[in-house]
Amino acid sequence: MTPGSTVAPTLEIERELLSSGARFVIGVDEVGRGALAGPVAVGMVVIDAAIPPHPGRLRDSKLLSEAVREELAPECAAWGLYSAVGEATPAEIDEHGIVAALGLAGWRALGALRESGAAVDEASVLLDGNHDWLNPVLERRMHVTTRIKGDMSCASVAAASVIAKVHRDRIMIGLHDSFPAYEWVSNKGYAAPAHLAAISEFGPCDHHRRTWLHRAGVRAAAID
Repeated sequence: MTPGSTVAPTLEIERELLSSGARFVIGVDEVGRGALAGPVAVGMVVIDAAIPPHPGRLRDSKLLSEAVREELAPECAAWGLYSAVGEATPAEIDEHGIVAALGLAGWRALGALRESGAAVDEASVLLDGNHDWLNPVLERRMHVTTRIKGDMSCASVAAASVIAKVHRDRIMIGLHDSFPAYEWVSNKGYAAPAHLAAISEFGPCDHHRRTWLHRAGVRAAAID
């Protein structure tokens, strides 16, 4: 399957939520969940019933080349009424676990939306996957609809995935000059052979998820 060859996402589910009484829909997706290094990032895109057609090349971020994602990210941000990305650090992932860290990153993204003026309390959340990790961290519950492969089928979620992916990739690329041995400019912190070899030779750094290295049985020079 070539990048971008799949069926384009639609607004079918979003329009169902809007017709059911929600004033806004917030498409949500996370990136970096399975990485060994770097933050986990949660992207959010807010739309309403008057939203124009989404960018024609929009797909789940994993199905797009890096160059196309870079071009699409500002288009996705301009398409949505509001957009934001929240992060949770490797240390927070180690301390609280990945599910709680996802919630923390989502809470931060919601906070950024509020600061931008989005009426998030009047929104219904459309969350990629089959588990609601957002509500457990919120003081006031939101209406959350989970959708397996929502990043492939729902335009707002796909847009959130592109924005979050580009945001996190830029973080990892920015760290490359300080930690060139891990080759994050190409692997973005995932378990690529060169990354694993560098961990084995030099050990982890502060940007690694040490509990994940333990659990994955990664050989390293020194893992606390």
